[in-house]
Amino acid sequence: MVFFRKTYQKLLNWKKESNGKTVLLLSGARRIGKSFLCEQFGKNEYKSMIIIDFGNVPKEIKDIFEYDSADLNMFFAKLSAFFNTRLYKRKSLIIFDEVQLFPYARQLLKYLVADGRYDYMETGSLLSLKQNVQDIVIPSEEEEIRMFPMDFEEFLLALGDESTVPLLRLSFEKKKPLGQVLHRKVMNDFRQYLLVGGMPQAVMEYVMHKDFARTDKIKKHILALYRNDIAKYAGNYKNKVLAIFDSLPGQLSKKEKKYKLSSISKSARTRNYEDAFMWLTDGMIANPCFNATDPNVGLALSVDNNTQKIYMADTGLLVTHAFGDNDYSDNELYRAILLDKLSINEGMLLENAAAQMLASNGHRLFFYSRVDKNKRKNMMEIDFLISRKKKICSVEVKSSRYQVHSSLDKFRRKFTSSKKLGDSYILYTKDIMIKDDVIHLPVYMAMFL
Repeated sequence: MVFFRKTYQKLLNWKKESNGKTVLLLSGARRIGKSFLCEQFGKNEYKSMIIIDFGNVPKEIKDIFEYDSADLNMFFAKLSAFFNTRLYKRKSLIIFDEVQLFPYARQLLKYLVADGRYDYMETGSLLSLKQNVQDIVIPSEEEEIRMFPMDFEEFLLALGDESTVPLLRLSFEKKKPLGQVLHRKVMNDFRQYLLVGGMPQAVMEYVMHKDFARTDKIKKHILALYRNDIAKYAGNYKNKVLAIFDSLPGQLSKKEKKYKLSSISKSARTRNYEDAFMWLTDGMIANPCFNATDPNVGLALSVDNNTQKIYMADTGLLVTHAFGDNDYSDNELYRAILLDKLSINEGMLLENAAAQMLASNGHRLFFYSRVDKNKRKNMMEIDFLISRKKKICSVEVKSSRYQVHSSLDKFRRKFTSSKKLGDSYILYTKDIMIKDDVIHLPVYMAMFL
């Protein structure tokens, strides 16, 4: 079963525009389909292809890289012979899979691209960690594309639904309600997406069997792989990474979602956990969201790096991670989501899903928080700030039962004179509505922001 992935079009654009002048680095978390997509791309778009998996590469291949790379004629001849694959000038693709496990190959790509005979792609994760770049020069010819879990549109396409998203896009652009019948149907599909998530193995299992218990087992296996990766590759700070990773559901289930290291240890300090946070971010297991203290001067320019929220990169994994100790049959969250009877966990899941959709759209995540213990009326927190059409837009995620948006009102009053201030959005579980100049969108329409 082959799923439609939007990243494929980006690969086509790279091939056309680069014409062999750059190497394509496809980065992303494990088990999101990087290797499969590259293999599919190679089969469809090239006359021949060689895939070198550095996660399971024989010593003979490493020897070719180390001892024969000075003579590229011999280098390519040996690769061709080992993989029993003929290489054609400008018509063959060579893929370095999990390249972070053999950094020397990544450095060599500078000379392979300059040679110009073939096209090259890399896949990997944790590519900026010290041990994965130590003693090598990262090629300037490297062009990176970040790949994410399957989004809601890709999930619907996997279910065979090709008509819903074009209608949703039209409704979003015209700001016209869908109507209760259609909105209810799409929200039901979205609740299924929250449970299954966007990991291709889990989606495939759900498409084939429509069984949440089976998808839950797949997601538990993926979480176990992440934990094993942390134990294997996180070095001296693996315990800190595991502590943050294990505490994510608990942090996100709280009303105050800013990450508090005190939940791990009262003596914990941000400076001692910087590498641990970076590990989860670089592995694209988590999506960090930083406090932008002054939107007037720009988001990245006013970041408080000591105040952040940490979302999981896949909401389906968050569901399983939050209730991983229970069997699916004992997991009341599944029933609550499907029956639209969420309460305490609704905010956690919807906000995480919104973060996931914004991140996959290329947004670096920011929020706004103002604390004034002396005057509570001055306190406010905006879930997300995003740049859209050269304006800074505020985004709040609400449950269907919310009555007011006081923080959003305070934020709009405070920055009303700012030329940078754009639209304000509420993401919630009801249909499109515009009220008091605030655009209310069904949470699934975050994919259009």
